[in-house]
Amino acid sequence: QVQLVESGGGLVQAGASLRLSCAASGRTFSTYTMGWFRQAPGKEREFVAAISSSGAITSYADSVKGRFTISRDNAKNTLYLQMNSLRADDTAVYYCAAASGVWMSSKKVSAFNYWGQGTQVTASS
Repeated sequence: QVQLVESGGGLVQAGASLRLSCAASGRTFSTYTMGWFRQAPGKEREFVAAISSSGAITSYADSVKGRFTISRDNAKNTLYLQMNSLRADDTAVYYCAAASGVWMSSKKVSAFNYWGQGTQVTASS
């Protein structure tokens, strides 16, 4: 198993940048596909981005492609989400998640086994 803790959220102006981090405990971080999801009030939790265990494969929601970058540092057991050009509709609680396997291509919440507690991102226009 793995424990995940997100950090780096905050309140920013539209157009600004934030970098989210997800610190993972456990020996097997480098064996998991990792993902970021977000949930706005009254909405379903939605896929944002995912990265394969080695970092060789990434996937993004169309709404964030070109603005957000997912990365990982397996030596530090840490996942990142660099968020640029933030928009008001990016406002949500952001969660990191882990799925067993070198590449989990599913974007469904149910495909991911472990979840962090979330960090709030608010972009005001």
